[in-house]
Amino acid sequence: MSIVEANEVEQAAVESALQRFGQEPGPLLVVLHAVQDHLGYIPTTSIPAIAERLNLSRAEVHGVLTFYHHFRTHPQGRRVVQICRAEACQARGGEALEAHAKQCLGVDYHGTTADGGTTLEAIYCMGNCATGPSIRIDGKLHSHVTAARFDKLMATRGTH
Repeated sequence: MSIVEANEVEQAAVESALQRFGQEPGPLLVVLHAVQDHLGYIPTTSIPAIAERLNLSRAEVHGVLTFYHHFRTHPQGRRVVQICRAEACQARGGEALEAHAKQCLGVDYHGTTADGGTTLEAIYCMGNCATGPSIRIDGKLHSHVTAARFDKLMATRGTH
């Protein structure tokens, strides 16, 4: 898909969300969710249009977009690795695991590897506190994850 085609798809998704939800009370979150549900992300180029149509400042839209970790402004990788950053996982070695994951993947949280293969995300509780540190790879939960186990999981999934 060319850049022009991608921009047209993004604009159509934003316009559709604004038409469907723009008249509801407090529609910003609903509009942002609709755009991300359609595209997989919310293009930062859409912030001015969303702000204008919802009678908000660009700063307000940007603030909401960046406040919630669920929203992303770039396409995610083919695989998504989520690392639990809750206190229980941190107490069980989560900080070392997250440093290892960032180094291995070469990205920080909310980043995607240069090949578009893997996106790294922070999650603040997976409800798996007794068996941390925990990660989720493409929705599958893994417990007691060490640096060595992380490497093995990534290798078996072809992303490391």
